[in-house]
Amino acid sequence: MTARSARSQEIVEAARTLLEESGPAALTMRALADHLGIKAPSLYKHFPDKQAVEVELIAQMLAESAEAMEAAEAREPGSLPALAEAYRAYALAHPHLYCLATERPLPRASLPAGLEDRAAAPLMRACGGDLDLARATWAFAHGMVILEIHGRFPDDADLDAAWKRGTRALH
Repeated sequence: MTARSARSQEIVEAARTLLEESGPAALTMRALADHLGIKAPSLYKHFPDKQAVEVELIAQMLAESAEAMEAAEAREPGSLPALAEAYRAYALAHPHLYCLATERPLPRASLPAGLEDRAAAPLMRACGGDLDLARATWAFAHGMVILEIHGRFPDDADLDAAWKRGTRALH
């Protein structure tokens, strides 16, 4: 994330509020301007387009999820179940932000250097540096989380048991 003016930071905070309250479809430049009590063209003085605002939000998600994973790793070094629990808890606490960041191509070229690697590092360490295993583990975790967010499991599904079984199967 680049250094932003106070007004730019205010815009990103308002965008996050809209996103968290109403989901990605509700995040438009017009809705954002209305939320801030300004005219939509004023936003373009700070961000060239909606995608630039979304990149800031995606960077926030990666930084925050990295912090959650790093904290889990500090508590239980090398524990895949601890990382999975932290990943799931973060995603479920911020479902709209999670979906914005993960349901379309990642804007890698626009993200702060090293942020994606930082977010992946705890998992890479838990997988002993095995990139393929880390990717398979992330795919499992993402699939479980996104299905849970979208209500795709039956009401009586024991998702805690499924998480435990899945992480054991991968390691």
